Amino acid sequence: MPIIMPIRDLRNTSEISEIAHKEQEPIFITKNGYSDLVVMSSELYDEFAGVNRIDQAIYESELETANGFEPVDAEEVFSELEKKYFG
Repeated sequence: MPIIMPIRDLRNTSEISEIAHKEQEPIFITKNGYSDLVVMSSELYDEFAGVNRIDQAIYESELETANGFEPVDAEEVFSELEKKYFG
């Protein structure tokens, strides 16, 4: 269930920090009843950023394939790298 707090609660930073670390969920901060900010623990942010990097790489490879680039077999690439660097 999402955690939603009004912006006035940002005054109590230690409580928000405790909630963010304990729940490991984003905290949605509202201003005048509308979504304004999202606060999360640094661990959760790192997790989100990692997933985003993977999603971005997949998206870019799909674009390349759609634009006519030929996919390369990963086993061939690793084999060539192994030969190049380890003889």
